[in-house]
Amino acid sequence: MEGGEKASSGNRWFYSQLPVDVATGPVGTLISLYVLELHGTVIDVGLVVTLFNAVSIPSAVIWGYVTDRFQSRKTIIVLSAVAVSANLIVLPVVHSISGAALVYALFSLVSSAAATPANLLIMETQRKSRWASAFARFSMVSSVGTTLGLVLGIAWTTYLSISLLVVPLSVLSLASALLSVVMIREPPVSFEREVIALQRRSLEQRLLALPLIFLRLPDLVDFKSVFRGLRHALTRQLPLLYLSIFVFYVASGLFNTSLIPSLRAAGLGPNEVFLATMLAMTVQTASFYYAGPFVEQRDLRKAAVAGLLLRSASYAGIGVMAALFVGLSYLGGTLVLYPLAGGLAYAVYYTASNTMIFNTLGAKNQGSRLGVYSALVGVATMVGSFVSGYVSFYFGFLATFVLAGALLAFSAALVPYVPSSYQQDRLELDL
Repeated sequence: MEGGEKASSGNRWFYSQLPVDVATGPVGTLISLYVLELHGTVIDVGLVVTLFNAVSIPSAVIWGYVTDRFQSRKTIIVLSAVAVSANLIVLPVVHSISGAALVYALFSLVSSAAATPANLLIMETQRKSRWASAFARFSMVSSVGTTLGLVLGIAWTTYLSISLLVVPLSVLSLASALLSVVMIREPPVSFEREVIALQRRSLEQRLLALPLIFLRLPDLVDFKSVFRGLRHALTRQLPLLYLSIFVFYVASGLFNTSLIPSLRAAGLGPNEVFLATMLAMTVQTASFYYAGPFVEQRDLRKAAVAGLLLRSASYAGIGVMAALFVGLSYLGGTLVLYPLAGGLAYAVYYTASNTMIFNTLGAKNQGSRLGVYSALVGVATMVGSFVSGYVSFYFGFLATFVLAGALLAFSAALVPYVPSSYQQDRLELDL
């Protein structure tokens, strides 16, 4: 009983992060809406999102090194929340698309700082036997916060200005910083961030918060070591897995960047846009609860293909509706298909693909393979968001969403050729 009470007490600091999760949850939707309110086009939205994604790559590198060099988890988490608060409150005084892009780029930098120290703090303050449940609870708190932030976005934009939504978000982020000061205790033992890659739950949680983790910067040799077997049938499994994931993130960047402009172009209000995003997030949260057991009972490849094909069909279906419907008709269809794509399909594919990635990490090549994986994810998302605006502007949302669906179908076609597991030695922590 005493050990359980101690573990429960060690989990309480999770709730200090709930306000900042509420604050950051609606920011992506908010920025896209604000750019459109400034009379920006879908190209402008694409460029703003591309800059955000571009900054996220060096941000992951910077904060990884900072976490290793500066061992105070509490300080980094507190400063990240304060920086998010200061960053968001600037938006109402920005009246240009370039200014909004700068605010969003800085948000990419400061909001990513807490991901690694928070994951390490969980592992440093919990017994190894409780890591899985601790990560599950931390993920639940984050998901609930994000969903509540989107609900706040619905309520706020129904009656008040879009840009002023950052006022309560900034206050919430600052409240999270104050709660972190009170509730977080520094652990007696500190881990290096390499430990995250040694446990599947910690790696999944870290990649879910930010799908970029650089234990070290990859170089040309690292990319060659992953892709050199692509030309030979017996050694092409690993590069095909990475190629499939790259295509997935290109497609996701294509679709996600243009979805909000398509909803606004159909005559829907900001509150209805937030409604679509919130419903997808709610379904995603519920889906992750069931995705683990679902995937564990099936071949990882079949589970990944099922998720990809459902996402592909949903993307294409939304594209067709964007071409045929406006107003509530388009919203109604999106409220059905978008939660399937961004919720159920994503949870199944994410769980299966990240399990396969974890299975490829040997004790000797964690840094290089995670570096290559993260670089591919970052570049793919950036390419997808950049191309998205131009395709939608010149060819329409139907072309963009159908293209994204076709890329996901191609990604699914690659998956059967990769192994669902690798027989490699992995270093396990004995804690």
